[in-house]
Amino acid sequence: MNEKVKVAIIGPGNIGTDLMIKVMRNSQHLEMAAMVGVDPKSDGLARAERMGVATTAEGIDGLLKLDVFKNIDIVFDATSASAHKHHNDVLQKHGVQVIELTPAAVGPYVIPAINLEAENASNMNMVTCGGQATIPIVAAVSRVAKVHYAEIVASISSRSAGPGTRANIDEFTETTRSAIETLGGATRGKAIIVLNPAEPPLIMRDTVFVLSDLVDVNAVEDSVAQMIASVQAYVPGYRLKQKIQFDIVSPEKPLNVPGLGVKHGLKTSVFLEVEGAVHYLPSYAGNLDIMTSAALACGDMMARRRLAAGVVRGQKEPIQ
Repeated sequence: MNEKVKVAIIGPGNIGTDLMIKVMRNSQHLEMAAMVGVDPKSDGLARAERMGVATTAEGIDGLLKLDVFKNIDIVFDATSASAHKHHNDVLQKHGVQVIELTPAAVGPYVIPAINLEAENASNMNMVTCGGQATIPIVAAVSRVAKVHYAEIVASISSRSAGPGTRANIDEFTETTRSAIETLGGATRGKAIIVLNPAEPPLIMRDTVFVLSDLVDVNAVEDSVAQMIASVQAYVPGYRLKQKIQFDIVSPEKPLNVPGLGVKHGLKTSVFLEVEGAVHYLPSYAGNLDIMTSAALACGDMMARRRLAAGVVRGQKEPIQ
């Protein structure tokens, strides 16, 4: 099957440009058709034009005017949480499926290693960079024990946090916390992001703390190892930084978990590192690479289903 599904990207910044290159180099089922921005002097739009991609600096309205729009079935939105809701409303009227790389959380949360094949909505939300990196670990523990509380800390280089990331800090923490509970299986979740100004820039690091029922630590280690391998299938730079640490929290010295009261059990601490693939972004920008890699996996899945159903190239029909 050689036919591909045409896609557009809204947002020609670092994330959008990296995603464009991934689509053109690595996608099995996607064809890059249009890049959309609002700044005529955008480097991302200029790069897209040089690579033979249709461009517009008139935002979502400009995308609708492009000749190629009638053949676009999937749009990636790499703008902001506030802008995404309007973009989604417009695109849904045209039967276009949307993959959201903002924390607006309009559609269901999707993390490829957890639930990619289970979702096929008209809007798919990629959670956040921290969520993509850490929630698979929470879910891995949840497979073998009931998780009462999970806390994640995502530390990224200030250089890899652009205007969109900085404008969405509040949405980042809330969306990630919600997804820790929804996809990770934790009764209560918490998310923290740290922008590290160190020079030279530090690679993305993530810490996951999980308090669960007491269970065999070997079962936890095996489940985490399997999950890491699943994420590495689409993010090769994703890896365990050091050996998993375990602590027994005894009933005699329980932890006070906000909202849950005192709890005891097994505390699991997992330390991760995410190195970028250097398609467009530097290696330290693993936070952006994991988002674009997850979005690419989601887009390929959407396209595969459309091709199998024959719903492509302008044959817009709602997907339930």
